[in-house]
Parts: sequence; structure tokens; C-alpha cells
Amino acid sequence: MKKLLLVFIITGFTPLLFGQYPDGKDILRKIDDNMISENRYYESSMIIHGRRTSLTFKLKTWTAGDTKSFTEYLFPVREKGTKMLKLDDQLWIYSPSADRIIQIAGHMLRQSVMGSDLSYEDLMEDSKLSEQYNAKVSGEEVVDGRKCWIVDLTAFVPEIAYHRKKLWVDQERNIPLQEELFAKSGTLLKRTRLSEIRRINERWYPGKILFKDMLKDGQGTELVIDEIRFNIEVPDHIFSKASLKK
Repeated sequence: MKKLLLVFIITGFTPLLFGQYPDGKDILRKIDDNMISENRYYESSMIIHGRRTSLTFKLKTWTAGDTKSFTEYLFPVREKGTKMLKLDDQLWIYSPSADRIIQIAGHMLRQSVMGSDLSYEDLMEDSKLSEQYNAKVSGEEVVDGRKCWIVDLTAFVPEIAYHRKKLWVDQERNIPLQEELFAKSGTLLKRTRLSEIRRINERWYPGKILFKDMLKDGQGTELVIDEIRFNIEVPDHIFSKASLKK
């Protein structure tokens, strides 16, 4: 028995022998370090895969912390100039065709964006997981050839879109490769797959995220990051209602 224990210690299997896993909260902090920044600018393609055809939107987005976000649609032509402004938990949308600003609030934030598998909350959410969820590592599994920790999350803040989450987190790069998002009732609402993981400065970040709303038909919605820059200077005037009609 002593020889067997020595083998486990030498080969690094001691934690699993005794059923011990990394601290869940520590994993969340490492995910936040990868995914969250003081501010950022990115250009993306949102590709909605229907049962027969696909529809692509091009967007550019600025964020400041987790309280401010500004998005402008660049394509298709009929949606060009549509803009969204998030300030804290409030969201305004400007429609150039109607030349009017509409506020989206409350349960309306959970509505689909342009018929996609993303809600307004999904598109505008940029909060730290460690400030919203308790976490516990419950096992490990291989996803896309990568060893992952299975991490179960339970929200400790009220009024949150997903009361529970289940993450498959890359053990080496500390980034989720797969997620399941649940309502408080336990209903599975969405699945996501993160792929094309790349090194950007000191962080790992996905080049593509596939969202699948489990309550609707279709093949899901891809959010492809075409360009991204972290911790850049963003002028304050961008996060104002005046910017919606410019």
C-alpha cells in the first residue's frame, strides 16, 4: 500500500485519489482574468442558423467595465445604424428606420436579439462570474481533446438570467469550452460551445461562441469575434444617449 501511495504522489494523482478537486472560486477568478477587462472594443459577426437558411449580422461594440456597453450594427443594410446602449441595468435601442429610441427593461431583456439564440442580456452581459456565483468542482471530462474540470455554479445574487450554470473548464487555459445554463426551476435554457481559443497578450479568449436556445428550433447562433482589443481608452461620450442618433 505504501508503494502504491508513493506511485500516486510521484505521478501527480494524489488529489484524485482522495477525491479532492481545485477550489471552484479560484477557477472562476481565473476565468474572469481571461474573459473580463476594464474596457474593450471588438467587431463581431452574429450568424443565425435557421432550419433552412442562415442570416449574418456585423456589429462593433465598446464596453467599459460591466456597467456600460455600446453596440452598432454595420450589416445587413436594412439594419445598418441600429444601436444599443447599456447603462447599468438599463438598455436603449435606436432604430434608424423608425428614427426613434426604445427602452428595453425588465423581462423584455430576455427577449431574442434579431431572432437569434441570444437574448439582450446575453449580448450585453459582461460581469465577473466570481461576483455572481458560488462554484464547486464536481468532476472532470475531456472536451474537444482538452482535459476539463466540471464546475457547478449557483447564483448568490438576485435577478440574474441564469440561476445555475454548469461549465466544462479547460484545466490548463482556465477558459470554459462548454456551458449549460439553467433557470431557477432547473430547466435547461441554453447551451454554449466556445472554440478557436487563442492567446491574446496574457489571456486566453475564444474566437467563436455557439449559442443554442434549448427552447426553440434552429441550429443555434454563432458569435464570431473578428477583431478584439482589450484595455483601450474609450471616450465617455460613446456611452451617452446622444450617441444613439449620431
